[in-house]
Amino acid sequence: MSANTTVQGSDAVSADGAGPIDPTGTVAVVGTGTMGQGIAQVALVAGHPVRLYDSAPGRAEEAVAGVAGRLDRLVEKGRLGKEERDAAVARLHAAGELTELADAVLVVEAIVELLPVKQRLFADLEEIVGADTLLATNTSSLSVTAIAGGLERPGRFVGMHFFNPAPLLPLVEVVSGFATDPAAATRAYETAKRWGKTPVRCADTPGFIVNRVARPFYAEALRVYEEGGADPATIDAALRESGGFRMGPFELTDLIGQDVNEAVTRSVWESFYQDPKFTPSLAQRRLVESGRLGRKSGHGWFSYAEGAERPEPHTAAPAQAPERIIVRGDLGPAEPLVELFEQAGITVRRKKGDGHIELPAGARLSLADGESSFEYHQEEIVYFDLALDYATASRIVLSARTGMAPEVLDEAVGLFQALGKKVSVIGDVPGMIVARTVAMLADVAADAVDRGVATAEDVDTAMRLGVNYPAGPLEWAGRLGHRGLCDLLGNLHDRYPTGRYAPSLALVRRGFDEAAAEAKDKR
Repeated sequence: MSANTTVQGSDAVSADGAGPIDPTGTVAVVGTGTMGQGIAQVALVAGHPVRLYDSAPGRAEEAVAGVAGRLDRLVEKGRLGKEERDAAVARLHAAGELTELADAVLVVEAIVELLPVKQRLFADLEEIVGADTLLATNTSSLSVTAIAGGLERPGRFVGMHFFNPAPLLPLVEVVSGFATDPAAATRAYETAKRWGKTPVRCADTPGFIVNRVARPFYAEALRVYEEGGADPATIDAALRESGGFRMGPFELTDLIGQDVNEAVTRSVWESFYQDPKFTPSLAQRRLVESGRLGRKSGHGWFSYAEGAERPEPHTAAPAQAPERIIVRGDLGPAEPLVELFEQAGITVRRKKGDGHIELPAGARLSLADGESSFEYHQEEIVYFDLALDYATASRIVLSARTGMAPEVLDEAVGLFQALGKKVSVIGDVPGMIVARTVAMLADVAADAVDRGVATAEDVDTAMRLGVNYPAGPLEWAGRLGHRGLCDLLGNLHDRYPTGRYAPSLALVRRGFDEAAAEAKDKR
């Protein structure tokens, strides 16, 4: 980890007793873009006097008007009283010079993501503000330690990474640099909490929590696309309708901006000395080079031109469901399917085995395990993907080798269609879509926890609140079983021996602990 002590959990009580900043104290925000205005609004609604400063002439005054306009809309929607709005606007002022921030108890910076520019700003602020003023950066990609590196008092410097839009999204990553005093981090944490946010603590490592742990969500989708396994619309549909994610990675990166998302991925990869787990996508790089940046440019993975139709995910044609199937052994995470099949009127016979479904034609239907269908020469095998909840999933994804007999694949398609599911058939991709994505998210998350970046609770909270994941990756891993995830990643590593899929020691350790606990229960 980047700091010399392990980050405390969110509910830890500070030994120094540091509390939030003075609720009547002035909060200064430097930088008046969307994020700067959002942070100013949060502090303002919490009751603070707020000063906005921008080095560009006139920008601070424009930002004051912008924040006031947002408060007006809150009044119109009944979320803020008119008297509260008037009192808040009276506390909001534009600062013409940096020296006007001298009495601030907290200064939050939200300027351009360039290290020398941020370093120069805080060096100037250190000459202006009081010795007890808390200094914070809203950086999402730069090192908090590096920004504070030239300060005389780096102990009072902390990261407060808000998520956009700041007034709406609850998460704030409170980042401790190598030299950050625990009291400063606690004060920032307690302040964010008092402002109605849900803060999490983390150490100063590339990407912090969210931008570090989220990389596989984009990377695995891009990898499946680059291998020709499925098109963007189908991959998005699989992760939404089967995985339970709010948005698919292709539509989400179009919303974020392909240039922004690719730059964060590249920054994390380079900061980790080109660790293969974070390797950027050539396909995304080409998209950026072509100027197709997403919604803001009118075209990304999808077209946003007026009247443009969004491509539909591949959905298989109706097929006849088998009347009976054999379930051999326990299906593990897919065990809930057995009851669903029975409810659909399909006769299910249970027999001993290694955990798969046997179709009438003799084909084997197995949950994605990181192997490929073409590897099985003596029998036909169709893989089905992981689902967050098979009962509520509206789509099931299958994969099979090229040249498989149509009647074999039709039986598998019809079986899931009998449950009322849409079915997508993709190429013979090891680990498929949801399974490999969840396994990699769990692996990166477990590694971050064991390296002291954040607690397991804070990692799961950050991923649920910061990027709207349906479950925290560590919570999901606990439900699925760490040993199964290790096996899946191990199989992927055998097929892609680059190190990208090699299970982290953190995940392997959890798998051994899980096995030991099960053995103890059986005694």
